[in-house]
Amino acid sequence: MGTTYVELQRGAEELLPRAIDLRRRIHRHPELGLQLPETRRAILEDLEGLDLELELSQKTSGIVATLRGAKPGPSIVLRGDMDALPMPEDTDLAFKSEVDGAMHACGHDSHVAMLSGAARLLAAHRDQLAGNVMFMFQPGEEGFHGAKLMLDEGLLDGADAGFAIHIFPIVPCGMVASKRGALMASADEFKIELRGRGGHASMPHQALDPIPAACELVGALQTMVTREADAFDPVVVTVSVVHAGTTYNVIPETARVGGTIRSISERARKRTHDAIGRVARGIADAHGLEADVELILGYPVTINHDAFTDFALDTARALLGGDKVVESPNPVMGAEDWSYVLQRIPGCMVILGVRPDDAAPAPCHSNRMVLNEQGMATGIALHGAVALRYLDGEQRAF
Repeated sequence: MGTTYVELQRGAEELLPRAIDLRRRIHRHPELGLQLPETRRAILEDLEGLDLELELSQKTSGIVATLRGAKPGPSIVLRGDMDALPMPEDTDLAFKSEVDGAMHACGHDSHVAMLSGAARLLAAHRDQLAGNVMFMFQPGEEGFHGAKLMLDEGLLDGADAGFAIHIFPIVPCGMVASKRGALMASADEFKIELRGRGGHASMPHQALDPIPAACELVGALQTMVTREADAFDPVVVTVSVVHAGTTYNVIPETARVGGTIRSISERARKRTHDAIGRVARGIADAHGLEADVELILGYPVTINHDAFTDFALDTARALLGGDKVVESPNPVMGAEDWSYVLQRIPGCMVILGVRPDDAAPAPCHSNRMVLNEQGMATGIALHGAVALRYLDGEQRAF
């Protein structure tokens, strides 16, 4: 790699003010889901002047901006997700959300800013690239399967490897962490409706009451996890919805129970799906009820490619020093649609710490989440270092 790591860090620091401006512009105007016209406009304006080949998604607000290297070679995808969350912001930031009920509480605004900064950083080193860098600006990460839609459109055709960064506001600023294999969990939903026969609350013997069965089901699902899930292949089942009844003197006809399923292997995921249906129908049958069980598949397990993860962490150590890089012992039980990309090509995701210096840290998805913008310089430099080193011949390991 002709460019030194010191030069990359210096270049990233010089680009940081521009990245902060972009991040704050996006933060003020958060958009949800797959159609993010204002966010797309901000990104395209920030990329102006760079010799990039732009490919715009026809189904979403996604963008793939490709930097062609001076020499032919493989292509690496660098990704930043774009969408916000449907929640209020309760911070005192000068650039807090101006949109009621929407907030960048997961750091996607910083992901976009770091990726745009990396595009500018790498464009200055085009002559060293033996291959291409595909900058993937992706909407719809928060439950809308945006990465899969962009893959299905063919926007990543020709990619040979992929790298993504996710900020964590509770990890010390500038720290980088990742692990081989499962980094993040799958995330599925379940909805169970127990159907009986309604009646008067004074005469339960003339009804088929679904409420006791629903209460039994909540406890049974927790017991099921402790008895059936391997402690070394964990599963988290959370019942987050219980709904029945309309008034105090009526036994309702139906009761609904719902929640989420998290796992870090497809084997545990499938086994838990089967077990939830079996337990729900068994309890319903014992009470003389009927049970409808609906499973809604979410994102698959985010599985980092072993060799690419080693490569990315080695690159981070060379860039930042060994004391700034950690190999995570455990997965994170949150989920990511970057998992779809990693099913297609070798690559990985790393965690970047952006914990504030002067505020109590709040996690992602908190209405009070803030981040240390200085950490974005590390993200810009790391994007650049991984791409440069990969296109310098290091891809032979994959």
